Amino acid sequence: MKTIGLIGGMSWESSLNYYRLINQGVKARLGGLHSAKMIMHSLDFAEIEILQRQDNWSAAADILVAAAKGLQAAGADCVMIGANTMHIVAPEIEQAVEIPLIHIADATAHALQQQNIDKVGLLGTAYTMQKSFFKERLKQQGIDTLVPDLHEQDMVHQIIYQELCQGVINPSSKQAYLNYIDKLTSQGAQAIILGCTEIGLLIDNSDTSAALFDTTLIHTDAAIDFALT
Repeated sequence: MKTIGLIGGMSWESSLNYYRLINQGVKARLGGLHSAKMIMHSLDFAEIEILQRQDNWSAAADILVAAAKGLQAAGADCVMIGANTMHIVAPEIEQAVEIPLIHIADATAHALQQQNIDKVGLLGTAYTMQKSFFKERLKQQGIDTLVPDLHEQDMVHQIIYQELCQGVINPSSKQAYLNYIDKLTSQGAQAIILGCTEIGLLIDNSDTSAALFDTTLIHTDAAIDFALT
């Protein structure tokens, strides 16, 4: 079994899910007392969030690169960024370490291709919905992306940072997300990407008839595949 290196803490609420899902997945495949070999470097998300608001991605990259190098030095066989937004600095990490980066957008594109889906709606932070780092990665795989309008993007973003990242689950926020999902579906989205690792804390497949692709589940599955092959 290979050792997974996870850059977590962005937020720690979703990092809990990463740890749980990866270990559950390894146990499901191997049985018995098996669990995942993992090394986590958990960051202080408050420091990262300030740099995000300042649009200081270079400084954020320095922090994550240092974490990735530490994971490699500690014996990790791969590195994961446990957050969609911080894949903005994925190129810097890929250049800085010799071990592979399991990219969340690549794993998502692969899952979509398996279902012959080529047009999706995307919910995530404003950075993920507005910048090209995630959408362009999908585009390279022949997948087009729809996003909510700017007002709705602001609402999606605020719910993530003010509620989900702080462990707050609000029924009215769930309904707002479900409304956005319905709107994207009506615009032609064949599926909806839950493109923030906290969104799965709020909604899942039992809440809507739309096909949901939770990037946390997809990313952790990709890590398990890597570790066990």
